[in-house]
Amino acid sequence: MSMPIDARAAGLRDRLRGSLAAAALTPMTPAGEVDLDVAEEYFLRLVASGAGALAVLAHTGRGPFLPAEVRAGLIVRARRAGVPVIVGVGSSAGGAVADARMAAELGADGVLVFPEPGDRVALHEAVWSAAGLPMIAFDLYTNPCPPATLRRILDLPGVAGLKTALLSDAMGCQETIALTREAGRLAITGEDRMFGPSLLWGAEAALVGVAAASVETTAAVLRAYEGADLRGFEQASARLDRLAAATFTAPMEGYVQRMAWLAAAEGLIPESHAHDPYGPGLPDGERARVLAAAAWPSDRDADEVASLEGVERLA
Repeated sequence: MSMPIDARAAGLRDRLRGSLAAAALTPMTPAGEVDLDVAEEYFLRLVASGAGALAVLAHTGRGPFLPAEVRAGLIVRARRAGVPVIVGVGSSAGGAVADARMAAELGADGVLVFPEPGDRVALHEAVWSAAGLPMIAFDLYTNPCPPATLRRILDLPGVAGLKTALLSDAMGCQETIALTREAGRLAITGEDRMFGPSLLWGAEAALVGVAAASVETTAAVLRAYEGADLRGFEQASARLDRLAAATFTAPMEGYVQRMAWLAAAEGLIPESHAHDPYGPGLPDGERARVLAAAAWPSDRDADEVASLEGVERLA
């Protein structure tokens, strides 16, 4: 039997609708050291660049690898940015329930529940019971959720929305967005490689790793979609697609390092903290290729971008 959405979850759903949440990096040295002052300045710069919310300690922020004291410090510093803070919970040493309790104690606005093995419905129920924080459910390409299970999760009163990040499964993305909207929850795109299409399929907000650096490029697509300029939407989407193609590619776990390079190039973090010690090694020339994609001239129209990309594919 379907249960009505809790007022706390409805409040977060409505605050996030139409907004871009940056899935923030955790700035780190090659040894994995975190400077909370550097992190706070980074969070402030993301918001100044156009992020309407911050998602910290998520996959992009390597939350599951970080000790509890560092996780706590990052939540506190993110809250100083003055926007809603969503905390990634689960897959860490403490587990989702302990992570969510900490997030609640430190004043987070909600939690992003990582998919974990086992009973996913029970996991969300346990997180809600322990912390009472609105939850964003997560349909992730490495562990996609069956539609019947998604329906049960979306019926829980503490679920404010659902982020889909199915990477290359267009049909699955469409179905997840439709199920989320039917349940009266917020359909959130995490589809860095299907960003524009996911908006056309009904996503009402975004929580994406590509906004860990290129906030304005990402936000421009949302703004264009909300307006009446179809050509502007096409051009903004083409720019973001080119960037996403250079950063969200094999090895996929390398995207965190790629986004750190971009963040350093954009002056969001210092070079000393533009490292991902938990990701795979990347080949020589990778950084130059990523930065070249980010520097793609903004005054070239979408037809020229598409034409040149077609030539590259044939080369």
